[in-house]
Amino acid sequence: MANIRAFTMPKWGIEMTEGTVAQWMIAEGDAFTRGQTLCLIETAKITNEVDAEFDAVLKKLIVPAGGDAQAVGVLLAVFADADTSAAEVEEFIGNFKAANISVAAKSSASPTAEPVSAPKKIETNRPISPEALKLAEQMGVDLVTVTGSGKNGRITYQDVYQTSRPAAAPVLKGPADIAASLDGFYASPLAKRLAVLHKVELAGIKGSGPRGRIAKADVLALVSAAPVAVQSAFVAGENLPDIVPMDKIRKVVARRLTEAKSTIPHFYLRMSVRADALLELRKTANLVLGVKASLNDYLVRAAAIALARHPDVNVQVHNDAIHHFPHADISVAVASPKGLVTPIVRSADMMRIDQIAQTTRVLIDKAQAGKLAYAEMDGGTFTISNLGMFGIDQFDAIINPPQGAILAVGGITRQYCEGPDGEAAFESRIALSLSVDHRAIDGAAGAQFMATLKGLIEAPEGLFGNIG
Repeated sequence: MANIRAFTMPKWGIEMTEGTVAQWMIAEGDAFTRGQTLCLIETAKITNEVDAEFDAVLKKLIVPAGGDAQAVGVLLAVFADADTSAAEVEEFIGNFKAANISVAAKSSASPTAEPVSAPKKIETNRPISPEALKLAEQMGVDLVTVTGSGKNGRITYQDVYQTSRPAAAPVLKGPADIAASLDGFYASPLAKRLAVLHKVELAGIKGSGPRGRIAKADVLALVSAAPVAVQSAFVAGENLPDIVPMDKIRKVVARRLTEAKSTIPHFYLRMSVRADALLELRKTANLVLGVKASLNDYLVRAAAIALARHPDVNVQVHNDAIHHFPHADISVAVASPKGLVTPIVRSADMMRIDQIAQTTRVLIDKAQAGKLAYAEMDGGTFTISNLGMFGIDQFDAIINPPQGAILAVGGITRQYCEGPDGEAAFESRIALSLSVDHRAIDGAAGAQFMATLKGLIEAPEGLFGNIG
């Protein structure tokens, strides 16, 4: 039989049980090469690009984009050699049985598992999770061939599962030729075919796909359409809504914020701080450090130092227990295409301004590209949400559970003040609002934290000294 492969819903992390195909980057019948992006898979926490592990052709697309969530292991598409017949593909689909690859499942529960004798015990000194070791014993995987992707090279369940999958690079015989003149354009194969068919120039097209990739819809939008007749008089039509179901990330955000607002007793501490000294120091410091640290980076540093000095605010609330942390892991609220996400700057109290700037830049770029990993958003002891760049003067934020507090930062405003000699003057001020979980943090503790934060912003030289 021809080399036919099943493409199933992948599993990322122990908690993942299902995913949704957000977008197919190739169409049925398209040839693809190893490393090419095949589709975007959306889970409850992240959206991941799935890249091809071998060369093949998408012979049959089973689950279209934008449909219902599919369980891990469900058949999404069938890959095969170019010369594989439709009958062979249909026979493969008819005989396919989804494997149960959930961590909690036992080998006897897998529909495709064949009866075997007791698994061979594996002895190893390498760091490996218990479930990964169990799977390696069940599938007879040689751990020498497995590269651990966990912390300190720890072998995870997914590492063993991926190693157990067969690898091949079949030689393709029949993808349709595309004009060599289109080789320099970052476009999908289908978009290139349509460009040739309809004589559309790809130069100047702004792609709507990931990283600006030109997609089929971008080319079709330039194909000539019949002129629309102009009506002589305006006729009001029905104002029908465009109903867009919440994606998984927005559902999670909506659920968490609803729970937070309805179950956490919020109280708010608001103050306005002078920012002229910080703005002046930032110009000089960025030149000396050779970075483009934003005002938010300096606020992260200031909040981290204040949290280290006031550990009663650097907490998480878990049921009836309050967790105190030695370091400030600060979540930074970022607006992404999939909704609000909060990647974490870990141990920010131990980092210099330039290190914080570099870390936040990487996290923001990943968030806007939808490539944040679960580990980059899991945890956090405090959150900063800054809407000042949108012209918002002041606002109150909802606490991000299980954290005990969140700082809302407004924009910089110029306000009238009295100069040192009684003359009229103006100064730059920033409005801050601290939302506090009253179950864990008292008003006095929150007020002392805000006083320290105010002092660090108005006398920013302290941002470059020791924490104590």
